[in-house]
Amino acid sequence: MPAYKKSYFKNDLIAGLTVAVLLIPQGMAYAMIAGLPPIYGLYAALVPQIIYAFLGTSRQLAVGPVAMDSLLVAAGLGAISMASPEAYIQMAILLALMMGVIQFIMGLLRMGFIVAFLSKPVISGFTSAAAIIIGLSQLKHFLGMPIPQSNKLQVIIKSIINTDTPIHLPTLVIGITGVLILLGIKKISKKIPASLVVVALGVTWVYVTQQWEKGVDVVGLIPGGLPFFQVPVIDLETIKILFPTAITIALVAFMEAISVAKAIEEKEKKYTLNPNQELIALGASNMVGALFQSYPTTGGFSRTAVNHQAGAKTGLAALITAALVAIVLSFFTHWFYYLPKAILSAIIIVAVINLIDFKYAKRLYFIAKDEFLVLIVTFLLTLFFGITEGILLGILLSLLLLVYRSSKPHHAFLSRIGTTNYFKNSLRFPKEVVTRDDLIILRFDGQLFFGNIQYFKQLITDTISKNPDKVKGFIINMRSINYIDSTATEQLTKIILTLKKQGIRVMLVGAIGPARDVILKSEIIRVLKKRNLFITSGDATDSFDGVCEKTTLQKKLTQQNNS
Repeated sequence: MPAYKKSYFKNDLIAGLTVAVLLIPQGMAYAMIAGLPPIYGLYAALVPQIIYAFLGTSRQLAVGPVAMDSLLVAAGLGAISMASPEAYIQMAILLALMMGVIQFIMGLLRMGFIVAFLSKPVISGFTSAAAIIIGLSQLKHFLGMPIPQSNKLQVIIKSIINTDTPIHLPTLVIGITGVLILLGIKKISKKIPASLVVVALGVTWVYVTQQWEKGVDVVGLIPGGLPFFQVPVIDLETIKILFPTAITIALVAFMEAISVAKAIEEKEKKYTLNPNQELIALGASNMVGALFQSYPTTGGFSRTAVNHQAGAKTGLAALITAALVAIVLSFFTHWFYYLPKAILSAIIIVAVINLIDFKYAKRLYFIAKDEFLVLIVTFLLTLFFGITEGILLGILLSLLLLVYRSSKPHHAFLSRIGTTNYFKNSLRFPKEVVTRDDLIILRFDGQLFFGNIQYFKQLITDTISKNPDKVKGFIINMRSINYIDSTATEQLTKIILTLKKQGIRVMLVGAIGPARDVILKSEIIRVLKKRNLFITSGDATDSFDGVCEKTTLQKKLTQQNNS
């Protein structure tokens, strides 16, 4: 604020009002996804974004209730038996406090890097499946049928098939009309507040035609007034039950916020995002928000995009949004009495359609089939086994793929191109390279550690076994080996000794600083000898052929251990 410019105010005012217009109906709709009364969506839209405006490092991130977190709340709390709706509400608020504490502690411990473990295939598979679940979870309001809430596709479909209650036609007509109006307005202009327009039309239609008398379910009485300060009831047994859900929401919420914030940062290029401070800001927003009856919140994709497009310059835009929400809570909640729930369902369904990313899945299939498999498995797990299970097992599968790749990294056998000093992959350049039976050059593209040393050893053994009587030299190109652990060090020493006994000279080429340090400080150098360390494959090949010896500079470079 000390550096705030007067020229920013107009943009911040317009952005703040625009986001508020979008947030008010969205907030109520997302509260319904979480299984909460609509008013709690407005509570979640108030205090959290005020706190974030002061602590966050993004100037455009719009914090509040979002579809993904709302579904995770419903999934986590839906599996717990509760005595009353009031108990459900209190647990949702406690969940916000818990996830806030988790995020805040992660920020203090500088754990912003953890978002790197949420790979794009996992995120895409998870969000696409979650979008389908979110959409289907709204069918009970869209069709006017009493369908039990669930986060599993097969359970929802079974409930629809087995229900004896027919579709309520007036409700369905309102829902379909709402979807068509929303899509139509978006095609005409994205600047028009489509959600607010459809809410106004829905309220007017139901009030004028008295649709509630025909069985159309409306929001009903929304208590007015600002949320009051109240510390959630903290019970150790409840905390134990909620902890897995809290940590899942904390991670997913951070991933969602940081990804959209980074996208805006790249467009703005006027400030630098700090992931650790973002964790602290989001954590504080949820902790303080929980004290004012908010359920879990984070930065939303659509509202942040609208905030940026509307020209928001600073966090003042968020404060203006919060002020408008506070005004609505204080004086105008009665306006939403006749709002049909089918309209809120229509808003949710249209919003989540964009989360299903077919293009990325198709692109991934052609460029990386193993990552495409991770996406599909995460998608199916989320769809059929649950939201929490899908994201956690998806992350696990992604990490297993990383471990598998590390255990069998890419490698290539090199050969000299003609009489030049260039060495290339023999398989990629079969016509250009000169192959020979007496000398093997292996380039290993990954660190040597306990997980892949046996693979490395087998690679050498299998290659030599093809011409055991002809092979007299073996060059290991180490340019891509950035580390050698203790297990690999011991095994590499044994490999060199074994090859020496077979009359095969072993040479190491291009070892970079960290790997060279290990070589020079371990038994490897004792069995290998310094004369077999080289800078390039050409130097090693020439030495093997007896063409030339190392220069003083080459000796110095291959034996340095401080670079």
